[in-house]
Amino acid sequence: MRQLVCLTVVLAMAATSLAQDWEGDVLPADSDLHGTLGVTWESEYVWRGFKVFGSKSATHVLADLNLWNTGFGVSAVGNYPNGSGYSNWARWDYSAYYQNGLFVGEPHATNFRVGWVLYDYPDMGSEWADLQEGHLVVSWPKILPVKGLCPTYVAAKTWASAGDSRLGETAGGWYHIFMLDYGFTVQGVLPDIPEHLIRLHGEIVYNDGANPYGQRMDRDWSHAVLGVATDVPLGSNITVTPAIYYQSNLEGMLRDHNNGSEELWASVGLKYSF
Repeated sequence: MRQLVCLTVVLAMAATSLAQDWEGDVLPADSDLHGTLGVTWESEYVWRGFKVFGSKSATHVLADLNLWNTGFGVSAVGNYPNGSGYSNWARWDYSAYYQNGLFVGEPHATNFRVGWVLYDYPDMGSEWADLQEGHLVVSWPKILPVKGLCPTYVAAKTWASAGDSRLGETAGGWYHIFMLDYGFTVQGVLPDIPEHLIRLHGEIVYNDGANPYGQRMDRDWSHAVLGVATDVPLGSNITVTPAIYYQSNLEGMLRDHNNGSEELWASVGLKYSF
């Protein structure tokens, strides 16, 4: 029983990066453990609008476990710079979540996910940079008259992991993310792949003054993102996902941090599902 489809794009698109690549299927509970292992290369790593490793590329490794198709899951994502200068900012994201759907089959069908994340910087003390986050993701895959067009809202609250964190005053706050995704198929380019699903993604983010890098931001619309991605199945449950993203930096502090008003980056992901 496939209940959840829209959040596939929401959580897979690297631009918003809630730290999981969730396929969105909630199946009857069984005795098997399911999950995903993956690795992704990005020409730049942009997280919540911020360039994490400057202009250096990044590698992300992922392990995600769906706990017996109950809707509960756990995951770990490692984010590493490819090159020197930012090694202290390497980060591991440890998550626990629950995902499900309401009003299945109705025009107002609602997919949701609630989750908790620990952002751990192993090369820094927890009292300096570690963060925690709670988030809610809600999407409506059938509410619009255009098939494949899906609006989504994300509310994410971050706070310092340690009470005396030096970054606590600036890192804590709310992100309100408004997304619109559209999926459509085109003819495949390989003989064994008759068609490709193309995923178009757009979002605009209101940042309630949160900056994990130590400088105060205005409470304002911080940035907007456009992206396109597709999945190329290679067989044996292995998939390659190329994508490209464009970001417009709207808030002054974010423009200063990113050294410009625009970002353009590409990514290639490889994942194995079991």
